[in-house]
Amino acid sequence: MRKLILALVGTAALTAPVVHADVIGLGANVSYWDSDLSGDVRNGGDVVDVENDLDLSSDSNANLSAYIEHPVPLLPNVRLNYTKIEQDGRGEIGANFDNILVGVSGVAEVQSDLGLKQLDLTLYYEVLDNWVNLDLGITARDLDGELTVQEVAGTAVSQTEVDAVIPMGYLAARFDLPFTGVSVGGEANVISFDGDSVYDYNAYGQFEVALLQLRAGYRQIAIDYEDGDDELDIDLGGPFVSAGVRF
Repeated sequence: MRKLILALVGTAALTAPVVHADVIGLGANVSYWDSDLSGDVRNGGDVVDVENDLDLSSDSNANLSAYIEHPVPLLPNVRLNYTKIEQDGRGEIGANFDNILVGVSGVAEVQSDLGLKQLDLTLYYEVLDNWVNLDLGITARDLDGELTVQEVAGTAVSQTEVDAVIPMGYLAARFDLPFTGVSVGGEANVISFDGDSVYDYNAYGQFEVALLQLRAGYRQIAIDYEDGDDELDIDLGGPFVSAGVRF
């Protein structure tokens, strides 16, 4: 599947009528994402539910992105995106999890912290650039996630880590309402291979005035990834707002 996605993206970039910018274009934005978390985490053979068992909730989410588009034929445009998610919570687990053992009470009270960082390097081509905008490309995502679960009444600690660089297909589309500064669009990075998958997509409405771009929309990330004995199978989703500039 990974080879198929990369082949499709490469074929589309080579065969579609690629549009080149007349001048160099630069843009950047910062966004706040109010995400809810659900799913499971496995350490060895032990599994916990991050929502019901650990009661994780959003602590802080940050997202920064920047891009450069240029008029040089055949060379792709470049986009960087950084996402940092931190969630914590205090809950109870009803079964043994890694080093944390359930006693005679049948539950163990735990304090948990989840940190997830993503750094994306995307190379893409503009296929359409008028009132309908379409970009196709590939993304290399550096995914770094760690869940720490600590027993409140004891010293036992469990750490589950995932660290990988993942290739993904990239698609972005936007539809502009002429002469209004209003548009709607969406972006997606996806990969599915050998039982592992990562889906990251958003849909938004945008208002643009002069150099300023304001967006509001919904973002969803689904990660099902195994790294040795550790596995993340989680979903994060919720609304976001962003502000950016374009030159």
